[in-house]
Amino acid sequence: MLLRLDLIAEQLARNRVFLTDEGLGKLRRSFVVVVGLGGVGSHAATALARSGVSKIRLIDFDQVTLSSLNRHAVATLADVGTPKVHCMRKRLEQVTPWVRFDCRNELFRLEAASRLLGEWDYERRMGEEEARPDYVIDCIDNIDSKVTLLLYCYQHDIKVVSSMGAGCKSDPSRICLGDISNSTDDPLSRTTRRRLRILGVTEGIPVVFSSEKPGPGKAELLPLSEEEFAKGQVGDLAVLPDFRVRILPVLGTMPAMFGYAAANHVICAIAGYPLEYRIGDRGRERLYTSMLLALQAMEGRLVKSMTGEIPIGLRIPLDTQDVAYLVEEVFRGKSVVSGLTTKLATVRWQKPRGGYQVEPTWNKEGQIFVKLDLGDLVCLTKEEAHRHEREILVGDKRPEDLYDSEVLRLVSRRRQEEASFSRFR
Repeated sequence: MLLRLDLIAEQLARNRVFLTDEGLGKLRRSFVVVVGLGGVGSHAATALARSGVSKIRLIDFDQVTLSSLNRHAVATLADVGTPKVHCMRKRLEQVTPWVRFDCRNELFRLEAASRLLGEWDYERRMGEEEARPDYVIDCIDNIDSKVTLLLYCYQHDIKVVSSMGAGCKSDPSRICLGDISNSTDDPLSRTTRRRLRILGVTEGIPVVFSSEKPGPGKAELLPLSEEEFAKGQVGDLAVLPDFRVRILPVLGTMPAMFGYAAANHVICAIAGYPLEYRIGDRGRERLYTSMLLALQAMEGRLVKSMTGEIPIGLRIPLDTQDVAYLVEEVFRGKSVVSGLTTKLATVRWQKPRGGYQVEPTWNKEGQIFVKLDLGDLVCLTKEEAHRHEREILVGDKRPEDLYDSEVLRLVSRRRQEEASFSRFR
């Protein structure tokens, strides 16, 4: 037994030094459920097993097909025709023999939810207590089953992360992880979000999604041919009632990245590793441009409040990339005061000691700039920024007079992080 434990420790050594002994210990004691073992779920389950999760419940009704092999994590030609759950268990036991797999070769449905997402009762060891899932990873591609699973987890306080659609996607730089309320540009995500909203769930579910937009020349959902329609009931072509009958174009690499992103979230969350996702700066260039212009206009007003006029050609020493970095990297795409993610603005946190004035060094070169550093700025909503300008930057209040201690601590931490980040920019 000592030798076996030493071998396990050696195999997980890289994870241990990253997550620390305490974090890896939490992971080794955890129980995770993966629902759906196609291109996304097979990679998610593989990552969990290789990272140290010791109890994994695998749920999928389907079998490995030839078309699965372009994206499945472990399936081979020899596995075609076998249940995906047993294919996964057989292959992963060759990599991590200490992991226990509870295979459920069945469709997820509401009637079975309490059993499929219930406590670990498979091969319980002596003295081992029953345990609820620490996390569920939703990798279902059927909208009805997906909504049923997410609603059940939400109502029963079960932690879940959901993968949205990887089909028709090709840009890995557009993959994001955030709240379902922020997921965009994906039909599966949009439909899931709408269905959940009708059921009273508007936020609180982390999802992996792609912000990549469709465009000319890009893959699209393939239409059914006239011949198939002529055969009669289209629904009869489906594997199960209400399941899709069209072939979804999938680039084999993309589901893997969705699966690893979901698994990464679960691994870090269970181990207690800090998770602070930014909303994603892709496709937000117009937002950063408008924020930059609004900040420049505000700086002009502040100079005028001291000198009585705005110098002609006044500029600020920042560009849209600086604004994007500040908003997304430092403030995680949300207001430091309210946590809101819409109608954002950047604003000075406090009055500068020397007041609002033109930087003399630049003035000698014929450039009229105000003195302004990224570390001077915070991210607020537009309404909060207007109040902040009025009461602090122009008025006689200090941040301590307007905000509570929690906001002050968060601002201090974010500014310290910016100072640290700036060394690598």
